[in-house]
Amino acid sequence: MTLQQEIVGNAMQMAVVNLHPGQTVYCEAGKFLFKTTNVTMETRLSGPSGNGGAPQGGGGGGGMGGMLRQAMGTAMQVGQRALAGESLAFQYFTAHGGEGTVGFAGVLPGEMRALELNGTRAWFAEKDAFVAAESTVDFGIAFQGGRTGRSGGEGFVLEKFTGYGTVIIAGAGNFIDLDPADFGGRIEVDTGCVVAFEEGIHYGVQRVGGLNRQGIMNAVFGGEGLSLATLEGNGRVILQSLTIESLANALRKAQGGDKQGPTGGLFSTHVG
Repeated sequence: MTLQQEIVGNAMQMAVVNLHPGQTVYCEAGKFLFKTTNVTMETRLSGPSGNGGAPQGGGGGGGMGGMLRQAMGTAMQVGQRALAGESLAFQYFTAHGGEGTVGFAGVLPGEMRALELNGTRAWFAEKDAFVAAESTVDFGIAFQGGRTGRSGGEGFVLEKFTGYGTVIIAGAGNFIDLDPADFGGRIEVDTGCVVAFEEGIHYGVQRVGGLNRQGIMNAVFGGEGLSLATLEGNGRVILQSLTIESLANALRKAQGGDKQGPTGGLFSTHVG
C-alpha cells in the first residue's frame, strides 16, 4: 500500500502523511510533529528489520529460543545505532478506525525528499537524514571502510534503507539531483554535501590536490580541508547546498565566537 504523503513548506519543510486504517509509519525519535487522535503512538527499541514493523510480542513463535533471538537482534540494532550516534528508539504510528494524519520534520532548515523503494536497490543516506518510513522499509546502519570513513567525516556512518515502500529524508539548504553517469561517470563534492545515493554508486574520499604548494593552498585556504568525497557509477545522487559545519561556523561567527579567522579549510573550528 503506497504511503500517501505531501511535503509542504519552504525554508523548513515538513512531511504530512495520511495513513489508511491499520497502516503504520515509523520515525526516528525527535522527528514527530503532530497526529490526529485516532493514530496511536508506540516507542520501541527495535526497528522494522527486527520484526517487520509488527507489534512486539505478536506471535513470532519459537518459544524461549525465538524470544532470545529477537532480544539479541534488538540489542545488536541498538548497539549499532548507539555506535553510529543515532537515536536509540523509533516511534511507530498506526491509524485505527479510519484514516489518520501524522506530521514529521527534520532538525535543520532545508528540504525533504520522499524516496520510493521497489526492493531492487537500496538507498544510503548521511547520518541523521532519516525522518520517517513505511513499516515495510527496513532501516540499517552501514559503516564505510577505515580510510574512507576517517577521511570522509559524515561518510563514516551511513543509514541504509532496503525493502519496499516510501522513506522520507531531510537535509540542509536546497537539494540537487545528479547522476555521475551524466558527468563522465564521476563527480567530486564537499564531504558534507552528500545527502543520499542509490545502491550501485561507489562512495569514496580523495585528497584535495597533491602534497605540493597548490595542494596545501587548497587545504588551508580553500575551505574544503584535506579531502573531497567522490561518487562514481550510474544512479541517483542527492546533494545539499548547506553543510552542518558551515551552518555551525556561521552561527558561531554571529555570536562572536568564530576562531576560524581568514583561512577556513584545514584550520576550521569543528563542532564537538
